[in-house]
Amino acid sequence: MFKLITLLAISLGLFLLAACGSDPTATSVPVPTAIPTATTPPDPTARPTATTAPEPTPTPVELTKLSVALDWFPWSNHSGLFIALDRGYFSDEGFDVEIFTPGDPSTVLQTVASGRDDFGISYQTEVLIAREQDVPVVSIMALVQHPLNSVMTLKESGIVEPKDLAGKKIGWPGIPSNEPLLESMLGSQGLTLDDVELVNVGFSLVPALIGNTVDAIVGAYWVHESISATNQGFELNIMRMEENGVPDFYELVIVASEDKIAEDPDVVHRFVRAVTRGYQDAIADPLDAVQLLKRLRPEVDLDIEIPGVALLAPLWATDNGVFGWQEDARWQDFAKWMVDSGRLSESTDPMAAFDNSFVAGAQ
Repeated sequence: MFKLITLLAISLGLFLLAACGSDPTATSVPVPTAIPTATTPPDPTARPTATTAPEPTPTPVELTKLSVALDWFPWSNHSGLFIALDRGYFSDEGFDVEIFTPGDPSTVLQTVASGRDDFGISYQTEVLIAREQDVPVVSIMALVQHPLNSVMTLKESGIVEPKDLAGKKIGWPGIPSNEPLLESMLGSQGLTLDDVELVNVGFSLVPALIGNTVDAIVGAYWVHESISATNQGFELNIMRMEENGVPDFYELVIVASEDKIAEDPDVVHRFVRAVTRGYQDAIADPLDAVQLLKRLRPEVDLDIEIPGVALLAPLWATDNGVFGWQEDARWQDFAKWMVDSGRLSESTDPMAAFDNSFVAGAQ
């Protein structure tokens, strides 16, 4: 009986031992499927592997908002600004730029001087007059190297030079700087403003001319309005200002306030650098520039801007190819002309009205 119990006990033990050995899910320790790497000493020179925890995503740099007030509705002359916007030249410099046409473009110098707008486009004449009136604005770069403003008449009118304007109605946009310009043109051939009738037609210059509301227009650009009239079937006579008693001048300039220049010179420098890149692209390929402008501003009329930019692009840079540069003599001569015409006092310093340092630093 004892032997039987002993045999049964041995048999039961063997059975249990066999059962435990054949069950993979019981209490056995899991066998790793790969050789542990912890036993390998780390190489201090090794680059992190894919198993390294990912680096946190960098926080995007917040762009500084800037505003640029235009002198008029967007057209080919502004294409370099829109190139800088579209191709990221402004954002490369850390800026989020708004380019807009103010409700009243004649207020650009005031809004820039007050700090409401960071930069603006205005006229050389207006900058000098503003400074005499203690509006602290400075031209930081020339947008166009020569005059675009001109006097235009219908080809059929026979009015081809200033003396022919005697007794005629001349439409103008109401911009104050146009008066001394016209006065000098008339004066070059013995006339005065009293010999003509000025009619404020706003910016409807071409409609007023081709509709015979007026006999001539001033304040119209020979690279724009003349093409608009031609496209409508009207040939024009064009009297260029610098050929009729007015010294050569910068048609448009980009301005900043004295405070902006003094307090944020780095912002001004980076802005000028981005604008320069935009206009260098526009000079290199004017057709592409206006097509980009059309994409961003669908209201742009390519029938005017394509032929117009071919005339305009050579005026964006100096004869040696520098965009934005301003000559001392040009400011001095133009200021003297304004003094002689009674529009400016001798106390106004033309050399303080512009600053070339930012353009020089952008080349």
